[in-house]
Amino acid sequence: MDKYRTIQQLINGQATTDGAGVNLTRIIGSSELNMLDPFLLLDEFGSDNPDDYIAGFPPHPHRGFETITYMLNGKWQHKDSAGNEGNLGEGSVQWMTAGRGIIHSEMPIQTDGLARGFQLWLNLPKEKKMIEPAYQDIDAGQIPIVEEKAGTVKVISGNYNDTMGPGTSHTPVLILDIRLNPESEITIPVTDGWNAFGFVYEGEVRSGKTISKGQLAVFEKDGTIHFNTSGKSAAIYFVAGEPLNEPVARGGPFVMNTQGEILQAFTDYQNGVLDK
Repeated sequence: MDKYRTIQQLINGQATTDGAGVNLTRIIGSSELNMLDPFLLLDEFGSDNPDDYIAGFPPHPHRGFETITYMLNGKWQHKDSAGNEGNLGEGSVQWMTAGRGIIHSEMPIQTDGLARGFQLWLNLPKEKKMIEPAYQDIDAGQIPIVEEKAGTVKVISGNYNDTMGPGTSHTPVLILDIRLNPESEITIPVTDGWNAFGFVYEGEVRSGKTISKGQLAVFEKDGTIHFNTSGKSAAIYFVAGEPLNEPVARGGPFVMNTQGEILQAFTDYQNGVLDK
């Protein structure tokens, strides 16, 4: 019988604003959970009031990590200093590797209706911090959906039951969108030693403990992960990854290994050479 991982921590996240005034909930990167190696930040944004999101994220710099934006509802547009441009629609993913430096903007296209999704920051290994910036524009139709008795599993990145997701990363990760039927259960295999979390964004699930809507569960590092539902359906944004076990230095939009590298990133940005 599989050993099921137990929940080590339940996180509710903190309401905050970012960009030009976008209201969101910061779940990783907050005072409750600073990071979960290799994951630096997780934001959930979601509102049907355009005042909460319409200002968007005007041009801003990044260096040293990857941003993975998964849209559930709504449409946003991405532009960056490497010449990439893409429209992020429902069910699609924007995967940006900042590497040595990039300046990008993320702006909503729509002016009404629901805009909802997640942005995850994935750290880059020390030897890849200064690689060439890259961009993956993953349409909803490119993301495979595995039909299970319990519901469906969208495989955004990594390998789930011999189905590979289209998102490619520089450190091994598994990113799934799990939709569970009422009165169902599912077991998710995860490599021992990897950090893993599940964020319940619809309904309620149990995994030893109850995880309510809006809560993130951090699991121990060994075993598989088991979810079950009772009388209602549920949805889980599930992520696992191999820890880098490297020093982390943060400075706003930059994540490096030392404070000196952070100061250099600010200098490069101020001198207009961040992405050169």
